[in-house]
Amino acid sequence: MSSVRPFSNHQRLPWIDAARGFAIFGIFMVNLPAFHGPYFLYGNGQNYWGTGDAGIWQIIIDIFFQASFYSLFSFLFGFGIQIIYENAKNKLAKPRRLLVRRLLLLLLFGCIHAFLIWYGDILITYSLIGLILLLFIHCENKTLWTWSLCLLLIPMSLFTGLMYLARDFIDTTNVELIERAYQHYGGGGWGEILRQNMTDWLFANNVFAFILMIANILPIFLIGMLFARNKWLHDIKDHQNILKRVWLITLIGFVLFKVGPYFIGNPLWLTIPQDMIGGTMSAIFYMLTIALTYSYISVIFRLFSYVGKMALTNYILQSIIGVLLFYSVGLGWYGSLTPFETIAIAFVVFPLQIIWSYVWLRKWRRGPLEWLWRKGTYGRIGKVYSNK
Repeated sequence: MSSVRPFSNHQRLPWIDAARGFAIFGIFMVNLPAFHGPYFLYGNGQNYWGTGDAGIWQIIIDIFFQASFYSLFSFLFGFGIQIIYENAKNKLAKPRRLLVRRLLLLLLFGCIHAFLIWYGDILITYSLIGLILLLFIHCENKTLWTWSLCLLLIPMSLFTGLMYLARDFIDTTNVELIERAYQHYGGGGWGEILRQNMTDWLFANNVFAFILMIANILPIFLIGMLFARNKWLHDIKDHQNILKRVWLITLIGFVLFKVGPYFIGNPLWLTIPQDMIGGTMSAIFYMLTIALTYSYISVIFRLFSYVGKMALTNYILQSIIGVLLFYSVGLGWYGSLTPFETIAIAFVVFPLQIIWSYVWLRKWRRGPLEWLWRKGTYGRIGKVYSNK
């Protein structure tokens, strides 16, 4: 095992780190309304802040952020799994064991995050679907393309058809659970918050939701693996033509599926294609935009890359900050901020994350949770390696 090492800094692709940091920012933008109040989870799906006019901020989040950034992170997750596998397969007899260990450690991080910090965790989902992804690790590219398209299109079409047929009866508002969340998060003690947190996690992660997440996330994992296999993002100049073609296709899909529904009133029954197809298209569009323009504005993208190199640490740190800002054990802003004030938090917190990530990485090669994850994955015992 000691002969297998993660990539060193000079082997990393800087546009991948930048995209990962950009994804952390976008995920925080989407998570903030869920920290602010219970409407993101128990509301009507049309207003994350309450019963009044959602306003322009709801539209901005819905079009540019909702489903786009966990999809971008999913793409990068699949991309990273393939890179790790290629790095290990020539050195280990059973390289998938390394990946299983890595995913089980991620599951542990996710359980701590979901049950002790915040219910909106995505790490448990990534780890479990990641284990399914390993079943595809030896498949040919054509097989991966076929599975990704079928998994994405068939369930989406079926669920959308069912929602259309039931469009006059869909009502996702749960007044009782909304009031209970206000009582516990807004004024409860730590024990009440943890119990409410468990209730919310179970509600958000029911069997139906998990099946839908498999149909949503697994195809994007597979697409990320395909990009890594074909080395399309390793040497941008060599693959400019195909990247530009895919960029244009995903831009068109982005506009059609994320903006298009607003021309017909943004009905609730279109939510699934808007998230699954629109989210996938926008995620790949964002990734390719960063890759194709990185050399022109690398100074800006480098700021995102500091956060991206410590993505796991910064993701969980954002949840801790959200709890401390909104819940009664902290500043108690739960349900009390305007949409603008809620979103503005991201533009204060994220620059601070850039600064602290930069300062940390000047001394250490990786973030604290990244080091723990690496140590558990590769089985190497020793101190945190300094850059000095």
